Amino acid sequence: MSDAPIVNEFNQGPISCHAFNGDRTELAICFNTNVVSIFRKSGASWTQTSTLAEHDKPVTSVDWAPRSNRIVTCSQDRNAYVWTLDGATHQWKPTLVLLRINRAATFVRWSPEEDKFAVASGSRCISVCYFEEDNDWWVGKHIKKPIRSTVLSLDWHPNNVLLAAGCADMKARVFSAFIKGIDKKPAPSPWGEKLPFNTVCGEFSNGSGGWIHSVAFSPSGESLAFTGHDSTITVVSPGTGDVQSIRAPFLPYLSVIWLNESQIVAAGHDCAPHLFELKGQQWAFSASLDAAVKKADVGFTARDTFRRMDSRAQSATSTDTEVHTQHQNTINSIRPFSGTPGHVEQFSTSAIDGKLIIWNAHSISRGLGNLHL
Repeated sequence: MSDAPIVNEFNQGPISCHAFNGDRTELAICFNTNVVSIFRKSGASWTQTSTLAEHDKPVTSVDWAPRSNRIVTCSQDRNAYVWTLDGATHQWKPTLVLLRINRAATFVRWSPEEDKFAVASGSRCISVCYFEEDNDWWVGKHIKKPIRSTVLSLDWHPNNVLLAAGCADMKARVFSAFIKGIDKKPAPSPWGEKLPFNTVCGEFSNGSGGWIHSVAFSPSGESLAFTGHDSTITVVSPGTGDVQSIRAPFLPYLSVIWLNESQIVAAGHDCAPHLFELKGQQWAFSASLDAAVKKADVGFTARDTFRRMDSRAQSATSTDTEVHTQHQNTINSIRPFSGTPGHVEQFSTSAIDGKLIIWNAHSISRGLGNLHL
């Protein structure tokens, strides 16, 4: 496996969200519009095969269930749709979800068992949605208290019941999203034993303020990592009572994932994925994949120059220097690409520059482009 990242340029505008299907041969991607585009892998490139065009305002999040092959999208129009592929016509058919919210939907994720999904919103609530067989529709049940602002991100615990949420009220919380008739009683965990719906299993702050951009459970589910707008990444482990906040000398991180139990990757406004590692009993910044990318010693055509200016929202009179990273603008999403939840081998990033890049996790571990504190 080559260490070099695989760079995919679509040149259709900023990417707001993306998701791959189960075998990674298809990609759902939104270019900051009300439409989600479906691409199929064709050799070394991607070919657009269809569009999901039911929303009437910008799509904010998309997720693709790997086993059931269903797509869920949510939007600023306060709606969510579940898309199912019609085997006869090979067209994606939408089903409207009853979210019952009066503000924009901001984030959506399928549960591990793919029998429900959660939608975050600006309505100070989370809609946990499941399918009602009797009425043949998807309905949402609200998690409300004690959320006091917009919910920005979500992540499911491996047990399919616990749900982590990062909010603009500067808190990361873990809730029970247990749905009677859908979920089996979960085994006891460090997060609690009795878990009726909307139980608050934990509420955390990074200590210095800043809304919480991203949350992620560890592969075992025993720890939670979250990133704040104050450029911190915090790891909490309720089983041991350990809470560690690492303040990195970088711009805020907008997305975070676990590679394994001792390695975390976060990315955001610095345009590069950063590795954090557990060294002994302490979490610490380890390396930046992209920090040592060298400026190419070649000339550029006028077309190349204007394309770079467009991807970085620069004017012709801008005096900004070259950004020495693969991404040329803010990374807003990281998704696992290959491997298992406890051993991620590759991950993908999408950014405002319109690029989607697939990185090899082991190349970071070996220190490709290291930038040590």
